[in-house]
Amino acid sequence: MLLTTTVLANVDYEVLGLVMGNKVRAVHVGRDIMAFFKNLVGGEVKEYAELTQRVRQVALDEMVEEAKKMGANGIMGIQFSSSQVASGMAEIIVYGTAIKI
Repeated sequence: MLLTTTVLANVDYEVLGLVMGNKVRAVHVGRDIMAFFKNLVGGEVKEYAELTQRVRQVALDEMVEEAKKMGANGIMGIQFSSSQVASGMAEIIVYGTAIKI
């Protein structure tokens, strides 16, 4: 599966439609407390960085599966969006255009 953030030029492809993946995940309460204390003293908050990375990958995998069901062998124009749903909860949305090359 070809995944790209750009729109393909000089390539013949059929546009199959919009595909997306969306996930919301929460940090374990113990990790949330550790992140709170790290926030007080400064520095990298690995708990949230790891959470965001895992959620991003799961959302991306979900989008790829949706594209495969449409018969796509590529997704172009991929973009990610994230937001904080509540304290310790991250939402990641990834979307793009499913194509068949």
